[in-house]
Amino acid sequence: MPGGADQTLIPFLWRAERLYDDTEIVSRTHEGRVRYDYADYADRARQLADVLSADGHGRGDRIATFCWNHHRHFETYFGVPGAGTQLHTINPLLPDHHVEFIVENADDRVIFVDPSLVEKLEGPAGSAAFDGVEQFVVMGDTVPDTSLSPVTDYESYVAGGDPGYEWPDIDEDQAAGMCYTSGTTGKPKGVEYTHQMLWAHTMTTLTPQGIPVADDDAVMPVVPMFHVNAWGLPFSTTAAGAKHVYPGPSPEPADLVSLIEDEGVTVSAGVPTVWLGIQQYLQEAEGDLSTLERVIIGGSAAPESLIRWYDQEHDVEVVHAWGMTEMSPIGTVASLKSGMDHLDYDGELDKRTKQGMPVPGLEMKVVDDDGNEVPWNGEDFGELLVRGPWVTREYFERPRATEEEFEDVPASDASGESEEQHSSGRWLRTGDVVTVDEEGYVDIVDRTDDVIKSGGEWISSVELENAIMAHDDVAEAAVVGVDHDTWGERPVAFVVPAGDVDEDALAGDIQAMIEADYPKWWRPDAIRFIDEIPKTATGKFSKMTLREEYGDRVHVQDVPEDAAPEAEEE
Repeated sequence: MPGGADQTLIPFLWRAERLYDDTEIVSRTHEGRVRYDYADYADRARQLADVLSADGHGRGDRIATFCWNHHRHFETYFGVPGAGTQLHTINPLLPDHHVEFIVENADDRVIFVDPSLVEKLEGPAGSAAFDGVEQFVVMGDTVPDTSLSPVTDYESYVAGGDPGYEWPDIDEDQAAGMCYTSGTTGKPKGVEYTHQMLWAHTMTTLTPQGIPVADDDAVMPVVPMFHVNAWGLPFSTTAAGAKHVYPGPSPEPADLVSLIEDEGVTVSAGVPTVWLGIQQYLQEAEGDLSTLERVIIGGSAAPESLIRWYDQEHDVEVVHAWGMTEMSPIGTVASLKSGMDHLDYDGELDKRTKQGMPVPGLEMKVVDDDGNEVPWNGEDFGELLVRGPWVTREYFERPRATEEEFEDVPASDASGESEEQHSSGRWLRTGDVVTVDEEGYVDIVDRTDDVIKSGGEWISSVELENAIMAHDDVAEAAVVGVDHDTWGERPVAFVVPAGDVDEDALAGDIQAMIEADYPKWWRPDAIRFIDEIPKTATGKFSKMTLREEYGDRVHVQDVPEDAAPEAEEE
């Protein structure tokens, strides 16, 4: 193990190998489940690092993955940054032109690709954007017929590496990871993570107010490993010496339930659609979730009805969390503060359905359109700004002068220090419109791009979506603003029914539910039933796609007078 006191990733693996050498790492693959322990894992990670070093790859070289969640992908998590190179996880669900841009922009030298994704990668790999790639490595022990070149299989690639490889001395400010934003409003933006950023993120998530993992846990990240390092869980699970369970390529709800049952999974994480899918599966099939203690839901808001169901039907705690690619990614977690024992169940749910409190080490503020901070009273709202040791302060190869997503701290705020001297001198503008209650719980009202302004008043699309998804006959719902000649914008709801239902009756139920709890002018002017809500490459609802696909076909010019903001009684 390298000496020095720098905050890097390697001590996490050193501890797991020395103290938990026989703890398992389990991976679902097309060929069946693979299992080995930390001792074997550490040897293979060193073999990978040795090969990369022998091939001349070092500081400044980016090594990419184009993979699902499995043990070989996990080997790159320590093998690549441990060699002093930078792990760049590419989202295989992105369109080809985004993949081309990302690989060229990052100047990737090696790309590890899953066998099932070889054909997908061949399209963009034929472009000049891939001219800098020196080696393709297929994650298996064979190479399928492919136009990728030069290409080898992973097992042959690491076979020549030395399991006794000595980790080099690495500076904590050295780049360890990289992930690109999804690019829904333009070209994807690269976010780099230093060793120190990932070390700090790992340490804060392990605290009781983060996403704690103990050495007797079995952790299954369903959130993709290509998406912000699977929310950091591979690192924190290793730091804790806990068991890893990886669900492999395209897992169905039945696959996930089977892994939970067989491997004793205690902690899991994924976007709401994952847990909605498991809910629907378990309502029709048998499954045992008795070992599962908590699931972490992020990416978009978890419906209250989903939290209730897992609580009441399976005694599984749903923990709401929020973060961003730019934040490595965890920012807030909806754990209950001490002193809340007096709350009844509905009172607890009021806190748990919010995005939660900032984790230790993160600072935040909420500002209005004029940049003034708004009070924490649960009513006033504004844009959320954050800063901290694992929050990026710039995008990869983008001039700072063009970055509207950041706000520099005036000299007076930094106690006279320069920005370079001040450890968290730049605020990240999250683009999330939030309120914060007196207890410090953040509640995301909307994205700045998705909030609906009708007749000069704001309507939260997120709040309407959660209200609609509380109906038992609704599987998914998304609300978007549609242009209106009189009111500027009006809400339209897109709803996926849960099975065979009377759509007219369901639409009436939804409208009645909303009218009972919200001002009349919040009521959607139209409800459109569709087969599936389009998703982004990271599993979130793609409202941009909804607007593009349906915008020209939805007209809501005839709004009843009592649905307008001015008609609401004071």
